[in-house]
Amino acid sequence: MIPERERVELVHLPIREDTDLTVIRHQVRSLARLAGFGLVQQTKLVTAASELARNTLLHGGGGEAEIRVLDGPDGPGLRVVFTDSGPGIPDVERALQDGFSTANGLGMGLGGSKRLVQEFRIENPPEGGARVTIASWSASFPARYGV
Repeated sequence: MIPERERVELVHLPIREDTDLTVIRHQVRSLARLAGFGLVQQTKLVTAASELARNTLLHGGGGEAEIRVLDGPDGPGLRVVFTDSGPGIPDVERALQDGFSTANGLGMGLGGSKRLVQEFRIENPPEGGARVTIASWSASFPARYGV
């Protein structure tokens, strides 16, 4: 994990209905643009955030997204944390496999989201629910991944 200093920019957004997913996509794109992310990086991060927000609503019964702009050693980044109070993710390893779905979907959501960001973590807190954290960094992406 890359050490970071958190900035003041912090946004809490509810995930209760489909229209909340649009708000989250717009907010992630806006903050990523302000943090200096290129268009491709923005699109990857927004796609991952959109899928995870949808999972929070569909599988977790709703919850919250916390979006934070970060100051990292290599430049700015964005972290998004999705939390819900649903049943959690009992088999994380299996849930990350392409093709696995509990909702008759394509089964690309979690694994695909993980591939789109630089940091990805799933937690099943003892109090229940699930917490999925993603993060990407604007300045370090090209250097670290040779893009």
